[in-house]
Amino acid sequence: MTAEPGPSGAGVGPGGTVVRRRGPARGRLARGVLWGVAAGVPLLFLGVFFAWPVVALVARGFVAPDGGGLDLSGFAEVFSRPRTWRIVGLTLAQAVLGTAFSVLLGVPGAYVLYRCRFRGRRALRALVTVPFVLPTVVVGVAFRSLLVQGGPLGFLQLDETFAAIVVALVFFNYSVVVRTVGGLWEHLDPRAEQAARALGATPWRAFRTVTLPALTPAIASAASIVFLFCSTAFGIVLVLGGIRYGTIETEIWIQTTQFLDLRAAAVLSVVQLVVVAAALTVANRTRARRERALDLSSASSSAHPLRLWQHGSVGGSAGRPGGDLVPTALTAVVIVVLIGLPLGTLLARSFRVPGGGWGLENYANLGTTGGRNALSVTVWEAAGNSLRIAAVATVLAVVVGGLVALVVSRRPRSRTGRHAIGLLDSVFMLPLGVSAVTVGFGFLITLDRPLGLDVDLRTSGMLVPIAQAVVAIPLVVRTVLPTLRAIDPRLREAAATLGASPGRVFRSVDGPIAARSLGLAVGFAFAVSLGEFGATSFLARPDTATLPVVIFRLIGRPGAENYGMALAASVVLALLTATVMLLAERLRGDRPGGEF
Repeated sequence: MTAEPGPSGAGVGPGGTVVRRRGPARGRLARGVLWGVAAGVPLLFLGVFFAWPVVALVARGFVAPDGGGLDLSGFAEVFSRPRTWRIVGLTLAQAVLGTAFSVLLGVPGAYVLYRCRFRGRRALRALVTVPFVLPTVVVGVAFRSLLVQGGPLGFLQLDETFAAIVVALVFFNYSVVVRTVGGLWEHLDPRAEQAARALGATPWRAFRTVTLPALTPAIASAASIVFLFCSTAFGIVLVLGGIRYGTIETEIWIQTTQFLDLRAAAVLSVVQLVVVAAALTVANRTRARRERALDLSSASSSAHPLRLWQHGSVGGSAGRPGGDLVPTALTAVVIVVLIGLPLGTLLARSFRVPGGGWGLENYANLGTTGGRNALSVTVWEAAGNSLRIAAVATVLAVVVGGLVALVVSRRPRSRTGRHAIGLLDSVFMLPLGVSAVTVGFGFLITLDRPLGLDVDLRTSGMLVPIAQAVVAIPLVVRTVLPTLRAIDPRLREAAATLGASPGRVFRSVDGPIAARSLGLAVGFAFAVSLGEFGATSFLARPDTATLPVVIFRLIGRPGAENYGMALAASVVLALLTATVMLLAERLRGDRPGGEF
């Protein structure tokens, strides 16, 4: 599409339409204002509701007890405790093991669910995503019901063991590997592997020498993100670890809530920030390599029909196992045992009533406040609170996260511009790894009069959805960003050449393409907000408690009635998140992009 020069800076477009171009200075000014707003709004939001609370809490830990100047003696004091080194060691050990097993099991799953076509593939994709968006408290309850004495796997005596925590972390992060690796594998050009097979390479050698190197950026990116999630696990370790096992995340919570030792919590928060920064650096570099690989891959899906058996070429000869049999069998075992068994056990045990019978008593009790009035609200009221708060948080997360994705999707020509975009990308990802406990407690000590406003946000009812939005923003960015970066910049340049303003370029080019991943972004934001527990446990008032908070309170109260209600409430929350993700997958369809 071209525009021939016309009078007064105008051009002649298609059909003889006169298109008036904006002057260069005016166009640059409009673009500058647009990008300034797009970058300024997220920076202001995260500066006030993330950076300020975190820095304020950490700073309090480094101030001398008498209110004097800077005091770094807290580092020596905290690291002189054997407990600190044990906690750091347990955190790194569970993160390494959880990452290794997630990758080993997730790569075959990525092949089956994204490289192969079969009926029900979309439903299975949604199913394996459900554990990731489940509240960590629900994951802990599901595995506790599976491994506790009298449970289906109680004979293994894994309850409150390190192995139980690692398995639960793999359950939680399996879908991250499947979606990240599968999103690239689905669109990887198959001709290179076919050429290797034609030259006599075995299937394994073709995979090892051709496909695996192409997938390495996606695998490394997935591993770094999984390591981040495993090292910052909170609810899972809190429920399954008992008193023997803990992580930096749970230790920050203990030091803050039980001992009120802000100095120790601040030191541990700094340690966690170092781990987070390292993981995000690796993730950003590998993600950039993965996006370059996506640029070189086919735009449409190159999946093939699932081949479990290869029929013999001689008439009547028996078939032999096909190349898809082993990964399909392994994926089936993972889905049935690792994902299906804990969720199935949680569902089944929710129908067990005191006395050993079966019935709907636990679900009927959801309309009460539990045994001995364990709760301030009923579970159904808490469910209403969760849905209402998650809706507000989703709107905030999608607006702010969408602006972040729009800004960091730019590809400046200058090296300085590229470094600035990379820095912004890393900054906006920090909420993924910083302790939600740190954020929640930081809210309480800073947001009484934010920016000098005459309003106390701690009593306004907006603090919980804001905290949940802060947690969900990075997932919105990771969902929308690949789609925006896949846009051919020549489309924007052509629109600008024809006189379109920056706002119109966005409405006509970026907006319609970004909408492809918007449904999935909304689904992730809503599901994650529904299940957020760390910050919400600090901020939710008794009369506005959410489902995860109510479930954790029921677990901590004695009595079979309360435990049965916790199981039933966990099923309700799991069904809500599963429904949200199924709808999000249907909105996504088979479009590329939108993966972690």
